[in-house]
Amino acid sequence: MSTGNEKQKILIVDDSEMNRSILADMLGDEYEIVEAVDGTEAVARLNLDSTDISLMLLDIVMPNMDGFEVLAVMNRRNWIQDIPVIMISAENTYSYVEHAYELGVTDFISRPFDGQVVHRRVINTIMLYAKQKRLIELVSDQIYEKERSNNLMVSILSHIVEFRNGESGMHVLHINMMTEILLQTLMRKTDKYNLKRSDIPIITMASALHDIGKISIPGEILNKPGRLTKEEFETMKTHTLIGAQMLDQLTYYKDEALVKMAYQICRWHHERYDGRGYPDGLAGEEIPIAAQIVALADVYDALTSERVYKPAYSHEKAIDMITNGECGTFNPLLLECLLESTDSIREQLAVNSIKQESDRNIRNMTEDLLHYEELSASERTLRLLEHERTKYQFFASLSSEIQFEYTKEPSMLTLSDAGAEMLGVAEITMNPLEDEVIVGISEGRVLEEIKNLVTNTTMESPVVQYDGELLINGEWRWSRIICRSMWAHEEKPDMTGCIGKIVDIHEEHSKIKDLQRLASHDGLTGLLNHSHAKRLVKERLHDSDGKDYIMAIFDIDYFKNANDRCGHMFGDKVLQHMAGKLRGSTRDCDITARVGGDEFMIFMEDMEGIDNIIDRIFRALSGKYEGFDISISMGISRSRETGRRYEELFGCADKALYTAKQAGRAQYCFYDDSMKEILSAISSIDGEE
Repeated sequence: MSTGNEKQKILIVDDSEMNRSILADMLGDEYEIVEAVDGTEAVARLNLDSTDISLMLLDIVMPNMDGFEVLAVMNRRNWIQDIPVIMISAENTYSYVEHAYELGVTDFISRPFDGQVVHRRVINTIMLYAKQKRLIELVSDQIYEKERSNNLMVSILSHIVEFRNGESGMHVLHINMMTEILLQTLMRKTDKYNLKRSDIPIITMASALHDIGKISIPGEILNKPGRLTKEEFETMKTHTLIGAQMLDQLTYYKDEALVKMAYQICRWHHERYDGRGYPDGLAGEEIPIAAQIVALADVYDALTSERVYKPAYSHEKAIDMITNGECGTFNPLLLECLLESTDSIREQLAVNSIKQESDRNIRNMTEDLLHYEELSASERTLRLLEHERTKYQFFASLSSEIQFEYTKEPSMLTLSDAGAEMLGVAEITMNPLEDEVIVGISEGRVLEEIKNLVTNTTMESPVVQYDGELLINGEWRWSRIICRSMWAHEEKPDMTGCIGKIVDIHEEHSKIKDLQRLASHDGLTGLLNHSHAKRLVKERLHDSDGKDYIMAIFDIDYFKNANDRCGHMFGDKVLQHMAGKLRGSTRDCDITARVGGDEFMIFMEDMEGIDNIIDRIFRALSGKYEGFDISISMGISRSRETGRRYEELFGCADKALYTAKQAGRAQYCFYDDSMKEILSAISSIDGEE
């Protein structure tokens, strides 16, 4: 932070020169402004000197390195603890904001910028961090002496052991550092070992006592430059049991957490994951995790430190030797932690001193204490956001609607909790247009249609609607998707994504379909009625691109006998039976209908072998039904002979039917030129089209 009368320095990180200029104008009178055009430049600026930055205003969506990546770097290098970050973005979706807060953002300012809001939040954030720093310093002063005394006593004891062992005074510090780094990495990776944040300083301090038992090992064995004999090595191995016994005999303190942890580490830090260690031959997870971590740290420091019997290996060589199994077997999870932490280990062991280690421990303890005293701005803001999110989810659940938001950069689909469950997908999906599960919900069709509709919206007309089938709760249901495109209000309007909802209209759609079916189908047989079939035939004739068609009309011979002998209910069953036979003997692309009474119609393409097809249909429609002999008479006309007008095609087929009846029924007849003389009587059945 700046001191004296110097202006405090604010780093503005945004790839938009316009945004940087606006913010600089708002704040430049009171603060010194430093600008970075992207995340890469911001990190480079912090590398030069992070201590003079009082506040960072950080955009999220940027090329090269985005804001989330900058925050990740700031966390790895501990800059985030000293530099407050305010997120600036037009993206204010909950997932974005939540992720930013998880990475340490203090507050959020949305675009377009409001001068008063920006000014007040900048002042509040800088004042908050100054207050926290003063509180940390105040509490640190109160506990510093006690903590310093504890560390001093442990350090003196461990350094006595080091002095006798001929090791450098940095060995204990290195073990402390590595133990803390590995513990923190392990806690980020898994909760398998039920470690708490408060365990870290205890295990770290206890690690300094790992070799306390060596105080009783003869100096000639401890400092022997060559290989130990079998008997000497057996004596050396006893330091684990001696150290554990020393701690166990601390009658008044043996139940203290530090002593218990130190006991585990002293006794078992030479056990090996494959069971080939000492003194007890423990294997795998039988070895306490604290002892496993200190064992790994001890081996690393032994490799990278000069000893009377060996030179020091490089950091890289030591890591390779450990991971290649040249130094024994270790917990695979700890090896992953070692590889993930290798840069941090190299950096911290190179620059840290005993004083810095003590100061860092005090700082961590102080921050833990302050955590329970007051809420930081980020926690307060996050609670407000959580409150708004709870309201949003509650109202969404009441409406039974699926609510969603899509952003273009990055390409991300966010669904309401209930919506994600109904669709069987995650609440957040990156690159949804390429995600197989998301595409499968609509078989791609609906998603593509919505994409096209939204792409063609404007700021003046941003709302679109589309009805289609979606897989909801494992069932294909008709749904209405209503979307509103979202725009960035800049010099040139830019669509940033869309928001919308999905409404279930399956019942409504089914009712409409039922009504449409009632209007277009015969209520008794389920076939098309005459008027609807006529419309479809006319459309087919008009749009057929020159194809030829035939029309067949037939009725049931002596159908009146069925009604007279068995009643009209039996007659209805006969008609239903004929409709079923007709559906079974024709194709889906053919048009079949009940014209009226016992008269039916077939319309199909005139193709090679059509005579055989007609003959097969004719025979399929003849037979018996519950003792009633069924035969039909059928007349057929061809469009290539009669023309392409429905009235002519129907009239000629009707004349051919009349001819078949005159010839004795139970047969079919194709229309030919000999029947032309009666066309004048039927040429205007329904008038000109």
